[in-house]
Amino acid sequence: MAKENVIKNNLYKYSVSAMCKVLQLSRSTYYYEAKQKESENILEAPIMKIFKDSRSNYGARKIKIELEKEGYQVSGRKISRIMRASGLISKYLLHSLNLMLINVMNLKFLI
Repeated sequence: MAKENVIKNNLYKYSVSAMCKVLQLSRSTYYYEAKQKESENILEAPIMKIFKDSRSNYGARKIKIELEKEGYQVSGRKISRIMRASGLISKYLLHSLNLMLINVMNLKFLI
């Protein structure tokens, strides 16, 4: 980032290739712009709708099934990534353990 800022600030004085050589930065790195995938932007709205329709119960697996019914071809990882970025966390129940068991055989335990 700092090297790129130096190049941007001195564009009117020196050529980009000369500054890249001095700063030991490849020109492709300077010109590279990370492109956000449009498919993630397109999928965000349907994922939010399915999640809200399920009353925040559906996770990535069930959302994937619902999206496939609507005709989208998406991986579960991409859905998980979009859900994480949007802050969607599904509700789930933890099974409680019943520690008090009934003595069905009428055994006498020494305590």
